[in-house]
Amino acid sequence: MSSKHQFDQIGYAIIPSLLAMDACDLLAAELTALLETQQQSSARTHGGLRNVLRVSSRAMAFAASERCTSLVSDLVGGPAFPVRGILFDKTDGSNWGVPWHQDLAISVAEQIEAAGFGPWSVKEGIVHVQPPPHILANMLTIRLHLDDCAADNGALRVMPGSHLQGELSAEAISSWVTRQAPVTCEISKGGALLMRPLILHASSRAKNPSHRRVLHVEYAATELPNGLKWSERT
Repeated sequence: MSSKHQFDQIGYAIIPSLLAMDACDLLAAELTALLETQQQSSARTHGGLRNVLRVSSRAMAFAASERCTSLVSDLVGGPAFPVRGILFDKTDGSNWGVPWHQDLAISVAEQIEAAGFGPWSVKEGIVHVQPPPHILANMLTIRLHLDDCAADNGALRVMPGSHLQGELSAEAISSWVTRQAPVTCEISKGGALLMRPLILHASSRAKNPSHRRVLHVEYAATELPNGLKWSERT
């Protein structure tokens, strides 16, 4: 684990072991069962599951654990709490690549107009909005790996330091990609990647897909204004 100063400068850190193997297996089994239930009721194949903190007691227990919240709080400089959980799983039936991007949107309980918030969108029935920069600056994501994830299995790639530039235009993103080599975050089962939402990141299709399950948990250190509420805040 890097120091807070180093994390602030590069925007990410890898923790080789955040959750024990047996706990990973129990969490993976619960989340996979929920994803399979979603697949059975849908006409299309899904590579992920939203609203995870509301539907999985094990995911919520992990996200709200003292170890995770204290870890995030130390890095963001204030009491942090989980606000969204997503399961991603690359398999033979659902294998995708993600181009270079920043995480600019948050999910909220309902659309309430507030200064600096917008544009709005709805994804799978969940309201999303881009918040003002200071909201994103006080957020951090933990990506817990429930399977080993190597470069050929869709590991995330990041551009260290890119989060310090704020929201980047398409031209600025292209410039980063052409002038700086990315870091590939190969992480074993039970390990985690911590990252700022604004860090540029991407991933390739898995070359040998079986399972590449990642529990993506977003944390915030500030409540939202004007009656807006985080969608999975408990």
